[in-house]
Amino acid sequence: MNKRNITLLFSTRAIRLFCYGFLSVILALYLSETGLTEKQIGLLFSLTLAGDAVITLWLTTSADRFGRKRILIVGAALMAGAGIVFLLTENYYALVVAAIIGVISPTGSEIGPFLSVEQAGLSQLLPDEKRTQSFAWYNLVGSFATATGALTGGWLAQTLQARGVPALEAYRAVLTGYALGGLSLAIMFLGLSPAVEAESDAARTKTPRVLGLHQSRKIVFGLSALFALDAFGGGLVIQSMLAFWFHVRFGVDAAVLGQIFFGANILAGISALLAVRLAKRFGLINTMVFTHIPSNILLMLVPLMPTLPLAIGLLLIRFSISQMDVPTRQSYTMAVVSADERSAAAGVTAIARSVGASLSPALTGLMFSSAAFFNAPFFIAGALKIIYDLLLLRSFGKTRPPEER
Repeated sequence: MNKRNITLLFSTRAIRLFCYGFLSVILALYLSETGLTEKQIGLLFSLTLAGDAVITLWLTTSADRFGRKRILIVGAALMAGAGIVFLLTENYYALVVAAIIGVISPTGSEIGPFLSVEQAGLSQLLPDEKRTQSFAWYNLVGSFATATGALTGGWLAQTLQARGVPALEAYRAVLTGYALGGLSLAIMFLGLSPAVEAESDAARTKTPRVLGLHQSRKIVFGLSALFALDAFGGGLVIQSMLAFWFHVRFGVDAAVLGQIFFGANILAGISALLAVRLAKRFGLINTMVFTHIPSNILLMLVPLMPTLPLAIGLLLIRFSISQMDVPTRQSYTMAVVSADERSAAAGVTAIARSVGASLSPALTGLMFSSAAFFNAPFFIAGALKIIYDLLLLRSFGKTRPPEER
């Protein structure tokens, strides 16, 4: 039964991340085609991430009480609903409402309650010594799916336009696929068994809680503050905005953008597997920090490249090490909290990241609207993320997970 649940959670992860990648390459281009300005697009993305933070906080902190399976189904319904609204209307205010309430990913990466609840479920189904490795494969599946989605979304939009379909209609075809993906996920989540749910004794505990946390509150809040800083930096260069930057700076079309981010996400996924071996030798925190710093230096160098091949090459090198901190970060968070706090811990740290990231795209939109600051998001993002790495090492370098004690 555990094997069936694990396979199902890996499968839903693949479909969801495919949809996120599928949409992210064309989302900013679609909104621009509808007549929105760079500032409006940036603000919309910020509101999308802010709304996700609120909805995810509510869903994940009640998942162990309400039911993890039910929360996943609700999230899938919100994903489908957001895609349908974006598909049917160009009204800016309607899009804002759908972005705030629904689940739509401008980043190409996880959004909504899915990751937090799935991590809690997987951690319950797996022994400690296999947690990091399983999370690495879980992230590899997601990266490959995002890469394939980005490639497919860009190819589909470009192919339709080459056949005479107006750009707006070509982008709507991608949005249709996103909405259908959400509906498919809702159906698949129905197949999860009670084994993914929180243990009944833990769910009924009378220990006072804040946001679903009790004894792990201090460490989760500390991690959350640092994760928010990292996400704020990363939010300045989300995938949709990177695609827009390449389009404006070098005139890259949707098909080539899809190829760029296909390669980037493939490399990111492979790097997650390499992180497992490094973590076994050097520890989770050290792996997170000392692979993240070089990747952010490379990020700051991308806008300094004078040609498209050099900019793409540097971006791909950066992605080849940029995601080593992801499975290690997820595994570390699950390892240092109590079993009955895992959904809440994953949710609170995810919310912190969403809040941090939600503030950034609006700033990127402002900077993109000015020629003088067009490249600034890369430099600010890299610097902030390096500061996060140093603070993480200082604050949690001596707090070890069970398998490292």
